[in-house]
Amino acid sequence: MSKNKKKKEKVRIAFFDFADCEGCQLQVTYLNEAFLGVLEHCDIVNFREAISERSDDYDIAFVEGSITREHDAERLKEIRKNAKILIAYGACACIGGINGLRKKYTADEAINIVYAGRKDPIEAGEPKPVHDVVKVDHYIHGCPTSNDELVEALKGILLGKGYTPPDYAVCVECKLKENVCLFEKGQVCMGPVTRAGCNSWCPSWGNTCYGCRGLLPNPAKEGQMDVLEKNGYTINELEQKFDLYNACKLEADKNE
Repeated sequence: MSKNKKKKEKVRIAFFDFADCEGCQLQVTYLNEAFLGVLEHCDIVNFREAISERSDDYDIAFVEGSITREHDAERLKEIRKNAKILIAYGACACIGGINGLRKKYTADEAINIVYAGRKDPIEAGEPKPVHDVVKVDHYIHGCPTSNDELVEALKGILLGKGYTPPDYAVCVECKLKENVCLFEKGQVCMGPVTRAGCNSWCPSWGNTCYGCRGLLPNPAKEGQMDVLEKNGYTINELEQKFDLYNACKLEADKNE
C-alpha cells in the first residue's frame, strides 16, 4: 500500500477559532509524548496556530471560542456541515467562558468599559457557547484545556467510544491528590460545584478554582452553603466568582 494511500486513510482533524484568546489551541502545540502517539493515526489539515495549509476536507473539527457575530454563526454552520464530529474545545466554546461577562452589560456599557474613547464602530454581539448555534458531539472543558484530557478524548473518539467529561466535582481530584482544602486557607473555591477533569490543576498550585470547566449538572448546593457559612463567606461573593466563566449559563437560567 502506498504512503499516499495510508495518509489518506488517516482521520483528518481541523482546528478553528472564534472569539477567544487562542490559548487552548496554543496548548496543543506543546505536544507531549502521548499526543504524538495519537497523531500517528491523524492528519491535522487546518490549524492556523501551527500550519499554513487550509482544507475543508476534515472528519473532526475542534472549535475554540464563543460565537458573537452573525457571520461567525454562519461560518460555524459551514464547519458543522463539513465535519463528521464537532468538538467544543475550551471554556469559551463549551460554556461561553470569560466572554460571557458581556451579558451583564448593554452593548454601549461594554464598549465604554473595554474601548473607552474609541470612535470607530465595533462589531460585537452577545457571546454564545457553540451548542447554542450548532449540534456539538463532544466537549473538552477548561481554560486552558489539558493535553492529557485531549489525548484521552481523542483516543476514545478514534476508537468509536466517544468521550464524556467527568460528572463529579473538582474536590474529588483534590482529595485524591491530598491537597489541603483552599477554604481552610481562607480562599473561596469553586471546586465543590465545578466539573472535574483538570486533575485539580489550579488548587494543586495554590490557586483557587474559578469554575472554568463549567458547573456540575447536579452540584451539592447545600454542602457548598455549609462550607461558605463555616468559613464566613456569603453567597454574593460566590456568585461573583461564578460569573467569571459561567455568566452565559447564569443569565440563561434567569431568563427561563
